[in-house]
Amino acid sequence: MERLRTAGDKVHRGLFNLTSLLSSEYHGKFLRACFEHKHRRPDPWKHEVAPYETAKYTTTLARIPPRPYRRIADIGCSEGTFTRRVADAYPTAEVVGVDISQRALERASRRASAQGLDNVTFTALNIFEDSPDGLFDLVFCSELLYYLGGQERLRTACSRIAALLAPQGLLVAVHPWPESRRLHRPFDSAQRLTQHSEHIETATHRPYAVTVYEHGDLP
Repeated sequence: MERLRTAGDKVHRGLFNLTSLLSSEYHGKFLRACFEHKHRRPDPWKHEVAPYETAKYTTTLARIPPRPYRRIADIGCSEGTFTRRVADAYPTAEVVGVDISQRALERASRRASAQGLDNVTFTALNIFEDSPDGLFDLVFCSELLYYLGGQERLRTACSRIAALLAPQGLLVAVHPWPESRRLHRPFDSAQRLTQHSEHIETATHRPYAVTVYEHGDLP
């Protein structure tokens, strides 16, 4: 059953490459409509309850070097399940969750308030068109890049995500392995980014890579 679900997941994600045939305007409209529809029901990917997701969040946070992070962004945060974990793990940091779905972010905001997390906010935007204000010491990009189209659009999105980093800031990209090799390639080739570490988790039905990059410029 898990193998069938994983295969179907790959086909579903692969269809998003076809969106590169759309103009930039219609691409954005398509993505927004798609994810608003996907979030018509709460927690459509079972981020809150799936043991796989819980284990992946724990593994991701364990790969973060101990530093004093002041501003943290979670790009493509959906309903903020991981974002809230980050806010709880770094209570003195300002945490910003970003997603294209307003419906998802409304749920994310309500859950953060219910949890008493006053250091996290959520903002709706399309990363191709806009960016959250300011620079960040730590940026997460998890299970997102395969939705953003073919290689040209992928390079554009990765460039805009990398541009959010403050000098010596860290970017954490988490995607299925070995697909992550292709998805993370624009980060690998970025002039101002160097790979800090990589962890490939294979002891699961859906292997994934947690790749950490560092912005090389000095503050």
